[in-house]
Amino acid sequence: MHPRLAELAWAPTRIGEISLRRRLEPTTKIEVYEVKLGDEYLMSSLFTVAEEELSRLGLAALPDDAPLDVVVGGLGLGYTARAALADDRVRALVVVEALAPVIDWHRRELLPHARDLTTDPRTTLLEGDFFALLRDGTGFDPADPERRFDAILVDIDHSPVNVLDSTHADLYTATGLGRLARRLKPGGVFGLWSDDAPDEGFLAVLRECFAAATAHVVTFANPLTGGTSANTVYVATNF
Repeated sequence: MHPRLAELAWAPTRIGEISLRRRLEPTTKIEVYEVKLGDEYLMSSLFTVAEEELSRLGLAALPDDAPLDVVVGGLGLGYTARAALADDRVRALVVVEALAPVIDWHRRELLPHARDLTTDPRTTLLEGDFFALLRDGTGFDPADPERRFDAILVDIDHSPVNVLDSTHADLYTATGLGRLARRLKPGGVFGLWSDDAPDEGFLAVLRECFAAATAHVVTFANPLTGGTSANTVYVATNF
């Protein structure tokens, strides 16, 4: 008999106890994978449309004929990273994840399709604090601290105003976004997932730091409510 709920992994981290669990969703009768930070739900395999759209919308803003070097900030359940790899233009993908247990879940193949990510020769899993690497100038390539990328796609915090850790907040300021823009090639793209509706104040800051910025509302079916839900994907193009 398939267990209705199984905790697959658990570990203490600097931001709290993180756990991975698998359960049978009674509404849909499908197997769901969830990540919790303490008692708070961080992500679920029930809702992945916007995470995948983060890659699709971000990479769609880049030229069709150029090989792409991409950074994904936040590994999570792997949907954003795998969607990036589905784009044949991507020649190198660096996935930055602060929590070692999350990388371990993928390497141990505790998640469906984890192998598609971890065995792809284009993928590098980099353990590190995305925000600190940006702030201290270390960058996202230990071999080349000055390396620039075609796209940096971030899905870590709930939104620019609802962050998981107070040290993340400076990214969403003109200073932090300026740092990020300097890690992009000319014409490169910054993409950001948010659980909130489009924030005009944040869009204004993006437009100070980038040549153009747009907020895309991504809607998807919500089997728990029987209706639809929405997330936001911000896409900004570098000068």
